[in-house]
Amino acid sequence: MLNWLPLETEQQLDSIVQLSSEKDVDAVAIFKHSTRCSISSMAKSRLERSWNTGKKNIPIYYLDLLAFRAISNKIAHLFSVEHESPQVIFIKNGIAIQHASHNSITADLVDSF
Repeated sequence: MLNWLPLETEQQLDSIVQLSSEKDVDAVAIFKHSTRCSISSMAKSRLERSWNTGKKNIPIYYLDLLAFRAISNKIAHLFSVEHESPQVIFIKNGIAIQHASHNSITADLVDSF
């Protein structure tokens, strides 16, 4: 089951970097969602229906792009990943190790690392 963690402040990005470096955390995911976009809604729904990390520990953060665009810009800069929407980014040891956008967003991405 997917347990969204709200991402609402730039300060949380520091916590995400730290969390991504913990031994018992396989990665941290950030899902960037536009509440006005049907493709984004479809990607979010697909993740919610199929998210199963098995034995992997992957906390997933939810970012509402319309409410927190500045945070999205900071994510792009901090992790060197060009902004897209919708987008999911997986972070390990403070580095983006995988990202996908639009129809490429699937729960199967978890199996790739």
